[in-house]
Amino acid sequence: MTAIVAVRYLLSSGFFAWLTRRVRPGFYEGLDPQIGKEIRWSLASAAIYGVPAGIVAWGWDTRGWTLIYTDIAAYPLWYLPLSVFLYLLAHDTWFYWTHRWMHRPREFRLAHAVHHASRPPTAWAAMSFHPIEALTGAVVIPLLVFCLPIHVAMLGLVLMVMTVMGVTNHMGWEIFPRWLVHSRLGNWLITASHHQLHHERYNCNYGLYFRFWDRICKTDGGLAEAYRR
Repeated sequence: MTAIVAVRYLLSSGFFAWLTRRVRPGFYEGLDPQIGKEIRWSLASAAIYGVPAGIVAWGWDTRGWTLIYTDIAAYPLWYLPLSVFLYLLAHDTWFYWTHRWMHRPREFRLAHAVHHASRPPTAWAAMSFHPIEALTGAVVIPLLVFCLPIHVAMLGLVLMVMTVMGVTNHMGWEIFPRWLVHSRLGNWLITASHHQLHHERYNCNYGLYFRFWDRICKTDGGLAEAYRR
């Protein structure tokens, strides 16, 4: 599972880094040393992410411990998209509060400073975490599959959304169209326009997928200046 997570990271981050170099030539110029560190930290994180993922795979395949199911008729069809939303909402909630915790001075210096060393963040920074931070992120989805039923295809969709959003939020430029970012739906979603401001100010925009908790807790700082046009 560690190898799978590592390959998934290299393919996804590699693709969006390649896209950046094609669409915005020179955007990552001079950042090769930083990118090298991002890749090394990310591969170390992949080793940590692989452990609970491997336990889930083993528990599902040989023990039947998890609530992952394959029979599409086991639950109503409307539960398929609902389960994806519930997983993303639960993951977003966990991420928001652990992220804010890691911005406390002691925890920041100990762990989260590794991620914020990416200045500016690049597509390779999505998993550039200190082991402590990687561990907080690695346990969420594996714990959920023991608590909340989900079809195996919907779990794959959750992992795809997690990967794509994690990478595109750190690209340093907005890949999604302006009409989406500035729409009613976009006002509740995290994209690079929103997350970039977190990397600039450190004290706002802590969410992962949604701006729900940022709005409730008054930590929503809006969009980065460069993305407001």
